[in-house]
Amino acid sequence: MDFDLTEEHRLIQQTARRIAQEVVAPRAAEVDETGVYPEDYFQAFKQAELLGITLPKAVGGAEAGTLALTLAVEEMSKYDCSAGLMLLLSSLSTHTVKFFGTPEQQASYIGPVARGEKKAAFCLTEPDAGSDVANLQTRAVRDGDDYVITGQKCFISGGPIADQVVVFAKTNPPDPRSLNAFLVDTSMPGFEVTSVDRKMGVRGVPTGVLTFDNVRVSKDRLVGGTEGLGMKGPLTTLMSLRPVVGARGLGLAEGCLTYALNFARERRAFGGPLTDLQAIQMKFADMAIEIEAARQLVYQGSWMIDQGRYGPEHGHMLAIAKAFATETGNRVASSALQILGGQGYMMDHPLERHYRDARQLMIVEGTSEVQRVVIARALIDRNLVYP
Repeated sequence: MDFDLTEEHRLIQQTARRIAQEVVAPRAAEVDETGVYPEDYFQAFKQAELLGITLPKAVGGAEAGTLALTLAVEEMSKYDCSAGLMLLLSSLSTHTVKFFGTPEQQASYIGPVARGEKKAAFCLTEPDAGSDVANLQTRAVRDGDDYVITGQKCFISGGPIADQVVVFAKTNPPDPRSLNAFLVDTSMPGFEVTSVDRKMGVRGVPTGVLTFDNVRVSKDRLVGGTEGLGMKGPLTTLMSLRPVVGARGLGLAEGCLTYALNFARERRAFGGPLTDLQAIQMKFADMAIEIEAARQLVYQGSWMIDQGRYGPEHGHMLAIAKAFATETGNRVASSALQILGGQGYMMDHPLERHYRDARQLMIVEGTSEVQRVVIARALIDRNLVYP
């Protein structure tokens, strides 16, 4: 792995950092308190051409790679984990089509997302099938040249404000191999945002229940044009972004440490600033150790994906990056809040918000427990070996 960032990487990082500081930071507390989708964030991302970082140039993307997206998400998440998620969603909602769609589907579905003309969502999770992807119950029944989709998806990030979605459904429900992906415009008859979730954190990006009640789509909206996508569709999409989820935890942790350190330099106790106290110094040192370890795993995982190494045989390293970095975000948020004491518990400081936001990261896009199952299987099957 080359640890030096390219000029393009640094430019994207600097652009994201500027937007994070000038647009996101001043609004983060308000966005959390109101729960209103921050359209100003989105427009800033659009203007800076950050929405298509991983998407093909042929359809309007930058095709700068996963590491570039990771750097941008990291910068946003220092101030607002919702902003990091917004950038992540531009890839999560399109990668299935990027990997498996026809050129026409890529142009019509990915293009508008990359250019910021439409918002999209990735519809996989169901009320009775979260981590158990093989047990999805949404159906797509063939009817002439059309498919009729029936089912319900839940916890769909960005779903309530999406213009289009990629939805996973089975054409032969008892058979997990009959899983396929379909492109649905949210204006189509039968599509409904049934409810919007009331969440603990990451309130800037709404999640909700989406219902597909006999939504009729033409055959050209079947991703790839023919049936047979199977489990590789959702799993490849998710694995291609595991480290980017970790980048949300990494950036959040950096933001927490920086805020707590600035506070500790000014806050006086026992005759001097908090930074004079060895107990406080040890906390900061531990936070820095975890952050730097998480950075290496997240950057390495992103680099692996850019090298095309995101198949099942590479899943354990991507799982390690996601699990460690998101858990680091939780631990650092807790330690930073503790340093502020009672002040940290108050909404006058951002740490209570970071603490709430961090908790989502160990659940979304594969729980920490699921990541450990992947890692353990790699060890047992000798795909991960320490000779």
